[in-house]
Formats: sequence, C-alpha cells, structure tokens
Amino acid sequence: MFTDSHCHLNFPELSSRLPSILADMATAGVTRAICISTTLEEFPAVHALATSHDNLWATAGVHPDNEGVQEPTLDDLLARARLPKVVGIGETGLDYYRLGDRSRDDMEWQRDRYRIHINAARQTDLPLVIHTRSASDDTLSILRETGGFASAGQTGWPVARGVFHCFTETLAVARAALDLGFYISLSGILTFKNAADLREVAGFVPLDRLLIETDSPYLAPVPHRGKTNSPAYVPFVAAQIASTKGLALEEVAHATSANVDALFSRITAEALGRETTAAPITA
Repeated sequence: MFTDSHCHLNFPELSSRLPSILADMATAGVTRAICISTTLEEFPAVHALATSHDNLWATAGVHPDNEGVQEPTLDDLLARARLPKVVGIGETGLDYYRLGDRSRDDMEWQRDRYRIHINAARQTDLPLVIHTRSASDDTLSILRETGGFASAGQTGWPVARGVFHCFTETLAVARAALDLGFYISLSGILTFKNAADLREVAGFVPLDRLLIETDSPYLAPVPHRGKTNSPAYVPFVAAQIASTKGLALEEVAHATSANVDALFSRITAEALGRETTAAPITA
C-alpha cells in the first residue's frame, strides 16, 4: 500500500534489528522501500539488503556531504547501476550547510561529484535521487546545464530525471524542480509543528508528482519525533499530505506508490523479469 522511497536500512540503528523493522513495515502496510547508498564503501551492504528481500531496492551513489570517502568515477557508478535491483543514482546533489571557513568556490569538488552522478543517470536512464541543502541555486543550475534539457538530442543520452528527496526548500524551488520534470519527496519534517511553509509546498505540488519517505533512521514524524525513524512510519507522512490536500489516505498511498513505479521504472521491469543479472561488486 505505502512505499518508503528513501531510507537507510544499512545504518547500524536499523540493521541491527532488521527482522523487527520488516515486520513493523508489514503491519503498517508499507509494502516496499528503497535503500539509498551514501558511499561506495557501504554500497555492498545496501545492495545485499535489496537482493536478499523481495520488497527492498537499492541505489548507487555518494552523498554530497561525505568527505574522506572513495570518490566515485563515472565507471564506478555505471558498473553498480548494471546490477540487479539497483533502481536509481544517488543520493547526490549539493550541501553547503556546513561550509565552516570554506567558501562556495571551495566546494567545486561537490559540484564535480554531482556532475558525475548526473552523467551516470543519463547514460543508464536511471533517476537521480537529489539532496540539496543551502545550495538550491547551484543544484538547479547544474541540472539545467548538464541534465540534458538542451543537449540530449546532440549527445544521444536521455535527459536527467529524478526526485528532490526530503524536500525542505521554498515553493519557488519546488516549482523549478517540477518544471525540470522532477518529483518532490516529503519526509516526516512535514508533520512538525514549525513546518507550515513545507505544508504549503505539499499543497502546491500535484499529487502525481509526490513521493513519500522516512529518510530513516532520521527525522521521525510526529507522534514519534525524536525517536529512531523506521519505514513503518511513512504512513504518517502520507496522512499529513492527505490532511493538507483534503484527500483520503488511501488515495495518497496509491498515488505515491504509483509515482514510485513511474519514476523508478526498473522496479516494474525487474518484477516482469526484464533485467539481466551481474556479479556482485565488493568494496
């Protein structure tokens, strides 16, 4: 019924109690979850979760905020994208929140990493999972420059597509992302008392362009705020969207799960047996 489009079940807070988490998901009607990679080093664990469970899926990527980790090359991402049950590229994007003494110019390494992910997504025709924090102008401008919106016909690669995950930006940023063909994913933050502006965004974004997520183990929704998050809590996000839009919860559950199928189309393709298999990649 519900799909958690973004979680981190390999993180120790969750991996140590995976059987109970999967049971809680089933009880809550959360039938699927996408496990998101944040480093190449952790990818084998993320991929193992997906290949070991029929209702889990994986992505391949390196989070923009991770430093001191293996830097991804285009070939690294392309190789992982060919593996079964890998349905997206990321999470990727830009994060200037913790600049410290550094300037925007000092973050070119992040922008270079982001461009590599965009290129990989275009070459594999997989959706991007985009993280952006205090960097929305650059996040959008690089998408426009390298996402293929003007040059796809020249290069032969598909245009970039994907989702802005755990969306906390302004209505203007949401509009720009939608104009580029991207989806918006909302997390438990939507349920927080001080999230009125985000609920305005939720009201604005068309239902057929919305996803729901937990970003667990972080950002547990009300009434579990402050506790370890779990995919079993994603119905609380859906309930807030339903309340904000004046819709039935079942309608939000059905639409957001259908949107996952539309965006992460390899999920449906693999279910129909269209994908080939490949040898697992180790760190």
